[in-house]
Amino acid sequence: MEPLPLMEAFYTIQGEGFHQGKAAFFIRLAGCDVGCHWCDVKESWDHTLYSAVEINDIVAKGQKYKANLAVITGGEPLMYDLTDLTRQLKLVGFKTHIETSGAHQLSGIWDWVCLSPKKFKHPVESIYNKADELKVIIYNKSDFAWAESFRNKLRPDCVLFLQPEWSRSDIIMPLIIDYVKDNPSWKISLQIHKYINVP
Repeated sequence: MEPLPLMEAFYTIQGEGFHQGKAAFFIRLAGCDVGCHWCDVKESWDHTLYSAVEINDIVAKGQKYKANLAVITGGEPLMYDLTDLTRQLKLVGFKTHIETSGAHQLSGIWDWVCLSPKKFKHPVESIYNKADELKVIIYNKSDFAWAESFRNKLRPDCVLFLQPEWSRSDIIMPLIIDYVKDNPSWKISLQIHKYINVP
């Protein structure tokens, strides 16, 4: 099993999307080739700053905690083949979730796929029918139309979320509220971890 560049692994509360509020073991892999200008984890972009960690060591750290939910994020985690990591997590009883821009082919064994597409590097077509959740970050008013452009590419049961970009939340949130009221197939996602001050 190839070791993976690990920025951090920690136990916290899932703060966003469909599973928000659940205790979860987060695995943040280093490396990103998408590069959103509003990214709040830009220190994750350069994978050379972080050591490669053995998969069994990552899994063993997660086993110290009570929750059986593992969330793999980044950076952009699909820059790497995640088959071995997810297989080992599932062997010890974890549910496996991923948060990805979808800019690379999906690898791994997943219980939940959160697709959060970015304009800077569009998703690959094959990710759409794998997504359980679409989470679109709204930075400008034009992002609503961009979010809608994905609707017909997704499975009918994919859950649709709009999430305000944190630094513009005061400006964007009223627009999202009005949009969801007019388009109730969408839901609002909040970064509750930032409100309750957990990583």
